[in-house]
Amino acid sequence: MKYVLTLIGNKATPLASAHVEAARRALPAAGETVWLAEGEACDIPFDGDPAAAEAAARAALGDAKIDLSAQKTEGRRKKLLVADMDSTIIEQECIDELAAELGIKPKIAEITERAMRGEIGFEPALRERVSLLKGLHVSSLEKVYRERITEMPGGRTLTTTMRANGAICALVSGGFTFFTSRIARAVGFDVNQANELLFENDALTGIVKEPILGRQAKLDALIALREEHGLAPHETLAVGDGANDLAMIGEAGLGVAYHAKPVVAEAAGARIDHGDLTALLYLQGYRREEFRG
Repeated sequence: MKYVLTLIGNKATPLASAHVEAARRALPAAGETVWLAEGEACDIPFDGDPAAAEAAARAALGDAKIDLSAQKTEGRRKKLLVADMDSTIIEQECIDELAAELGIKPKIAEITERAMRGEIGFEPALRERVSLLKGLHVSSLEKVYRERITEMPGGRTLTTTMRANGAICALVSGGFTFFTSRIARAVGFDVNQANELLFENDALTGIVKEPILGRQAKLDALIALREEHGLAPHETLAVGDGANDLAMIGEAGLGVAYHAKPVVAEAAGARIDHGDLTALLYLQGYRREEFRG
């Protein structure tokens, strides 16, 4: 069959036969269910309009906290992953945690939230927030990384599995190289790109190096990596949560809004609202026994 609907449960809401049957009844000409992991994820092949089928399945599942996505059966396994960092590969927004060191987290977090929702421009919002961090010592950045930053569950499994199957994994962030270099090494990304904070006498100057890596730069990075490795557009996967991720999500063969702001979740081709990052492997048709890491 031409399309497949993937259902993905999570620790709080395992995928049950009742969920599967409800989704099957909503699909046109559903094929045989293929379990990717018992109680966790399955594929249901079908023919018909994928957008309509996905909408019908969502309606059939109601308030059940089950993730789902309809896509073409062919070409699901991707050769390039481009991922946002803050609130995607890690559970925090680094700049908000830096602000906490100065006792101004609520002020900066409010600006961050507005920028991620697309209510204000990313570049001016970043300049404003970094200016408020002026004087913060590099030792505080080290402390934040060591004590406040935690990895999103499933990230290492995602990168290890994709790389074991020949994919390139890139961490492309509107955050800072101080953190992306460390997170990329820990989680297993091949390359990383982000904004550079400027220091003087081991303290932040309150200035970020120009040009700022924002929405357009993330898109440019995806296209450049795709061309560098000779990949077709459908062979790429992009994932993020904020408005500055929308362009790369829209350009990717599989663009995923991960626990995202409403504007992103509504625009993305696929969305994961409840599961961890291993959900991105299930979307590609990987079975649990194929996971690495």
